[in-house]
Amino acid sequence: MTRRLILGSTSPYRLELIQRLAIPFETAAPDIDETRHDGESARDMVLRLSLQKAQAVAAQYPDSLIIGSDQCAVLHEQVIGKPGNHENAVQQLQNSSGKTVAFLTGLCLYDSRDGSYQLDVVPFAVDFRELNDEEIDAYLHKDQPYNCAGSFRSESLGITLFRRMHGDDPTALMGLPLIRLSQMLKQAGVNLLAA
Repeated sequence: MTRRLILGSTSPYRLELIQRLAIPFETAAPDIDETRHDGESARDMVLRLSLQKAQAVAAQYPDSLIIGSDQCAVLHEQVIGKPGNHENAVQQLQNSSGKTVAFLTGLCLYDSRDGSYQLDVVPFAVDFRELNDEEIDAYLHKDQPYNCAGSFRSESLGITLFRRMHGDDPTALMGLPLIRLSQMLKQAGVNLLAA
């Protein structure tokens, strides 16, 4: 690979995921306002933020490929954010108990050479089993997913909260859809399997 690849994210989860691709990359923190716009759908929000994150980093990295990504969880048409603390996480998991939560992960591959980009949303859904308060409390104390949308980490003990998962790419649930990213990189001329 000749061009620099930049992950426009400080998320430890995205960092861990992109390492699976075994290619050189750098990280940069995008400094943008992530507030949802009035009347903006969850899908439009993650698309806009993914592009804005990539564009925010692009100025520092000319002639590079920049990855921007954003994710939100949706329950009954309401966006569920990161809980931030134990009490909010308890409330989120109580609300999700026995229900299906949809995750929308926006993904952008931005070419800072010419300003062109590929942009997509990768959906994934989780059916929660019925959870009691003791299970919720025990789970939160063990995994402490307070910086995770939906209040769980599927790559850890959060998997025990589910009845079923639906989607084409389980890495989308973790915050960076590697199947779609691999396709975007290939279209941009990056062959991940080149010898």
